Amino acid sequence: MSSLYASLPVVNALLNATSFLLVARGIWLVRHGRRAAHRRWMLSAICASALFLASYLVYHAHVGSVRFAAQGWPRPLYFAILVSHTVLAAVVVPLVIVTVLCALRRSLPLHRRIARWTYPVWLYVSVTGVVIYLMLYVLFA
Repeated sequence: MSSLYASLPVVNALLNATSFLLVARGIWLVRHGRRAAHRRWMLSAICASALFLASYLVYHAHVGSVRFAAQGWPRPLYFAILVSHTVLAAVVVPLVIVTVLCALRRSLPLHRRIARWTYPVWLYVSVTGVVIYLMLYVLFA
């Protein structure tokens, strides 16, 4: 495997962590009435997540799937996190798109209603992405 592809898992984890921080800060900003800053931080979170998705797809297109080698108690924990992460990652993409479209169309009541579901899922997917990286490549490699 080339060094470029070998470095992508850590890049992906950093992009997931960045996305988590950007979303968390964006939520804090809107809750404190700073809408313009909220918009900038959330658009930055979308960019970080889009970069993650592109990097993730490139990595797995060239490397394939990576086997979780650990046995015992880490194995069911890893797969429980992986399954919930994967299902919610598939759900969060359309949720983010709809949430952003509502904001851009100035449908703010609908944006708020959907965002109440979107942001916790987005935060969960981002943080579990980092946890999966740690379990797969660092803790149990």
